[in-house]
Amino acid sequence: MPSRPDTSDYLSLFLNDVPLMDVRAPIEFSKGSFPNAINAPLMNDEERHRVGICYKEKGQDKAIELGHQLVSGDIKAQRIEAWKRFTATNPNGYLFCFRGGLRSRLTQQWIKDSGIEFPLIQGGYKAMRRFLIDSLEALTASSEFVILSGRTGTGKTRVLNQLPNPVDLERLANHRGSSFGRQVTSQPSQIDFENRLAVAMLKAHHHVGGTVYLEDESRLVGRCALPESLRNRMAAAPLMVLDQPIEERVRIIREDYVDQMTADYVERDGTEAGWLNFRDYLLSALDRIRKRLGGERHSRLRQMMEDALDRQHRTGETGAHHEWIEALLQDYYDPMYDYQLSQKEGRIVVKGGPETIIGWASR
Repeated sequence: MPSRPDTSDYLSLFLNDVPLMDVRAPIEFSKGSFPNAINAPLMNDEERHRVGICYKEKGQDKAIELGHQLVSGDIKAQRIEAWKRFTATNPNGYLFCFRGGLRSRLTQQWIKDSGIEFPLIQGGYKAMRRFLIDSLEALTASSEFVILSGRTGTGKTRVLNQLPNPVDLERLANHRGSSFGRQVTSQPSQIDFENRLAVAMLKAHHHVGGTVYLEDESRLVGRCALPESLRNRMAAAPLMVLDQPIEERVRIIREDYVDQMTADYVERDGTEAGWLNFRDYLLSALDRIRKRLGGERHSRLRQMMEDALDRQHRTGETGAHHEWIEALLQDYYDPMYDYQLSQKEGRIVVKGGPETIIGWASR
């Protein structure tokens, strides 16, 4: 079977979700990598640090010599085994380092010495990151956007994902975009978020085409910041406003933020610890908006929430959460949203329930 060549076809890599093996050190990987990349480093953080110092003080040859000393024997054998497992599981994959230079070439050679031909990505992380930055800027400037807005609890994300060409910013940021929006798994780094967003925009353009639908978000989705150029385009784009009756909104909030989050915490942490962590998540989310609620209203809502949590813990039934959810929506979130929407009236192109929104977008 002929070996596959090295590649610089970054677009194809991202559009086709090609598995990637990032051989940079863990600290580099944690700051940012790509969807479908796993970290299988040539050097760990300490080894990389020592080689870096040697390079500055004694030059490249001595640094390479030190690297070979540090990654040898059993350590080298273990790393080659990890690479071989990746190549066996992902025969269509590629490897990369920071610039597609020494670390990639050395990894490739060691894999080859073990009997496996495996291609690398020319230019490495730096070139791929530059490709995504440039692609996101170009697509942000050239794409047509329509924004889905609506009061809290209307199920915007559920409707968004039924539209013809959605890019789900909250999924990419792993956060629902409010005080209560934290998920049980952590958010990506800012660089990872930007890379995910760029890949999603590339897929929206090349796989589907046409208008891109986004949910109305503030500058931050959790701790992930939207690019300023995208925020500017979103702020001028046509607006679809999703309406739902208050009873339906309360049901959606309870499903997403109580039922599902309870299940997620219990699945992650076990029954008892999961319950305690869910309880802390809910109360902490309310506490974060205490100043904006005012002390008296916060205390009243917190007591409602604690009563509902106690009942849920005793009986497993979540209906008692209805009271604080409805009060929080009507007394806090709705007035704030209605004011914000009043500033955007001229941009509204359609307003109605899920069927109306989906029908308009699919026309």
